[in-house]
Amino acid sequence: MKPHEREAAVRRMLERTPPQVPPGLHTEVVRRGGRMLRRRTVARRLMWLALLAATLAFVIWAWTARPWVEPPSTTTPPVSKW
Repeated sequence: MKPHEREAAVRRMLERTPPQVPPGLHTEVVRRGGRMLRRRTVARRLMWLALLAATLAFVIWAWTARPWVEPPSTTTPPVSKW
């Protein structure tokens, strides 16, 4: 499509009357939007709660298991001066 044809097509579209909106559409959209926002808020809070629980579980595990400490040796060292 050439630029002048495209411009003419846009002008024809803009000159038309806008389509009629159904009467109850606004209230339905507001209701659905509110429900979507509530669901998103609940999901966000649950994800933060899961992150907090995972962090707390990791801290408690690290505090009790102490993975940074070298485990005690299970064999005796060799005796050198007898």
